[in-house]
Amino acid sequence: MRRAVCPGSFDPITNGHLDIIARASKLYDEVYVAVMVNQTKQGLFDVEERMDLIRQVTAEFENVVVESHHGLLVDFCKQRDIPAIVKGLRAVSDFDYELQMAQMNNGLSGVETLFVPTNPTYSFLSSSLVKEVAAWGGDVSHLVPPAVLEALGNRLGNR
Repeated sequence: MRRAVCPGSFDPITNGHLDIIARASKLYDEVYVAVMVNQTKQGLFDVEERMDLIRQVTAEFENVVVESHHGLLVDFCKQRDIPAIVKGLRAVSDFDYELQMAQMNNGLSGVETLFVPTNPTYSFLSSSLVKEVAAWGGDVSHLVPPAVLEALGNRLGNR
C-alpha cells in the first residue's frame, strides 16, 4: 500500500490545504493528514476541533485518515510505515524552507518529500491570513470550506 502524509497545523484548514490533500489522495492509496501539535503556539482552534473540521471537509476522500502528532514528523512516519511527505509550495520562499526540512527528514529517516505546486488560485493563501481577515470581518468564504467558514464565524463572532 502506498502511503503519504500531508502535515501542518491547519488552524484552520483552507481551500489551499484541501487542494493539496485532494491531489495527494489521487496519487496514494492512503493519505494521512497529520495535525502537528506545537505547544508554544496558541491556536484559534484546539487540535480536536481542527481534526474534526478536517474530517468533515475530507469526508469525500475514502483514503484520507486524520490524526494528530506531537513530536518529529519522521517519527509519525516511522510509526505508520509512511515513506513520503506531500507538501504544497506557494512560492519560491516556501521552497527554501521546505527544502531544508525535506533534507533533514530524509537524513533522519530516509522519508522522501514530494513538492506539489499550489493551484495559482491559492498561491497567496495561509491560515494566518484567513484568521486575520476573518477577525476584521472580511469575507473569506472563497478561501475556506463552508464548515470552516461557519466555525470561524462561531469562534470570532460574525463581525
